[in-house]
Amino acid sequence: MVQYHRVIRKGEELRVSVEQGGFSASPVSGDVYLKSAKQKILLTIFLSFLCCCYYIFSFSSFSLIDSFSREVDGLFPYEQFIAPLCSGFSYGTICCDRTGFRSDTCIMKGDIRTHSSSSSVFLFTSFRNKSKPSEKIKPYTRKWETNVMETVQELNLVYRDVNDEHCNKICDAVYENVPAVFFSTGGYTGNVYHEFNEGIIPLFITSQHFNKKVVLVIVEYRNWWVTKYGDILSQLSDYPPVDFNGDNRTHCFKEAIVGLKIHNELSVDSSLMLGNKTILDFRNVLDRAYWPRIRGLIQDETGTRFQELGLSKPKLVILSRNGSRELLNENLLVELAEEIGFFVEVLRPDKTTELAKIYRSLNSSDVMIGVHGAAMTHFLFLKPRTVFIQIIPLGTEWAAETYYGEPAKKMRLEYTGYKIKPRESSLYDEYGGDDPIIRDPKSFTRKGWNYTKKIYLERQNVTLDLKRFRKPLSRAYKLSQEVINSY
Repeated sequence: MVQYHRVIRKGEELRVSVEQGGFSASPVSGDVYLKSAKQKILLTIFLSFLCCCYYIFSFSSFSLIDSFSREVDGLFPYEQFIAPLCSGFSYGTICCDRTGFRSDTCIMKGDIRTHSSSSSVFLFTSFRNKSKPSEKIKPYTRKWETNVMETVQELNLVYRDVNDEHCNKICDAVYENVPAVFFSTGGYTGNVYHEFNEGIIPLFITSQHFNKKVVLVIVEYRNWWVTKYGDILSQLSDYPPVDFNGDNRTHCFKEAIVGLKIHNELSVDSSLMLGNKTILDFRNVLDRAYWPRIRGLIQDETGTRFQELGLSKPKLVILSRNGSRELLNENLLVELAEEIGFFVEVLRPDKTTELAKIYRSLNSSDVMIGVHGAAMTHFLFLKPRTVFIQIIPLGTEWAAETYYGEPAKKMRLEYTGYKIKPRESSLYDEYGGDDPIIRDPKSFTRKGWNYTKKIYLERQNVTLDLKRFRKPLSRAYKLSQEVINSY
């Protein structure tokens, strides 16, 4: 590209073309002043260069050097995906993007040090930032829900003067060129849906672009959570997670993300991801996380019924429930499925069930059936093209489709939502067919979550009309056979 600059001297005009290989000059009229003009131009360019350097170093706080060093270190410009408002902000700065409905995200760059006793993360910088306000953030991805957010620990992101002699500047653990991601395992942690939706998947979204060269700093650290999800964490970070509250050492970083980015229910929006990653890339992380343990389980076994029959029949897994939304004629469903031609496994996971075992069972299945509830989160363990039938009790249609149905389709599963009829619900026997609870569930669910929970989630069981259910089950068998035959 050619750019033109004008230099005027003693009524004459000189046009200088600056090209990729340098610049050249040619007189418009006469050549008396050509040599002098060249010298002037060179001097002007040199002085302009010095001015630009001064501006960059004075007002951008070494942002170009920071950008270059990040590329050398493999830290690509992720801000536009994690915190768009913070794109291109300066070294030595705290920037928070609070535009998201579901979560806030802050980014810190510079001399960063943890101070757990005051629930703070310090950014040591020069006196120029003394007047800048500190930030506060609750690093949990359910920002809109006031009740639960009140229970989440708040972090203080504080500027400290690097010249303050009273500040403790000793680093107990230094991470050279390795950023940190701070997040909370408080809130609704304890429910598998919330653990994946508000924790594990947002953690993948926020940290995967670091290629495991990142330290996970956990606020409200729970030993059981780290044990339960340790296999996944090891695929996101090469470093042991840090217990923010329990580890009183000063951990020092050059860069940190505080808070997690979340897209939608149990999903990854590729248009908002560096490298256009999808929910299938997240599933690949699960695959890498659990297969080493699965291979160990297989080696420990002398042989199972599934290993003998699994290749000859499609495998159907029924996720069984106890208590509310229990499938009361589950045994008859097993008989029907076996009659159609399935090999059937009934899986009854609880909070102590090892996730690798659940993953092994579902990853090897061709069809999964379950009544709407948190356990449906395990559809994430299914292979693409697997059939997923969600049994939808009265009054739960919106939640079933929003939390599980739509995300399942995005993961390329063959999804079917089986909406039960009133007579298939235990509420029919309790209230009768004319009661609004049976006749018009939306009139109650519109009143709020508490009505839905108390009536339709906690007090309802299901007895399938097996004649009616035979149709989607037979279709599932046909689809699973087609998939098996395509391999």
